Amino acid sequence: MGVDYRAPEMVVDVPRHPLLRVMGAAEIAEYLGVSRQWVEVLSKRRDFPEPSATLKAGRIWRTEDIEQWAAEHRPQPEPDESS
Repeated sequence: MGVDYRAPEMVVDVPRHPLLRVMGAAEIAEYLGVSRQWVEVLSKRRDFPEPSATLKAGRIWRTEDIEQWAAEHRPQPEPDESS
């Protein structure tokens, strides 16, 4: 049985599982080797996974979804702003 977390904008059923793995923008940026700003750009792409939930701290994604997306799309490094 999961835990029902109620927020004004959504209801999320989070299963009780010790290995529930999620990532925010900072973790995705580190995983992909890009900036958090670039993650925001990537997250607007149609092929980028939908977030699992939106918290006051920001959006979160299932780690498995991000790993699968990265394996299929391998994003290019962000442009160098100094050029």
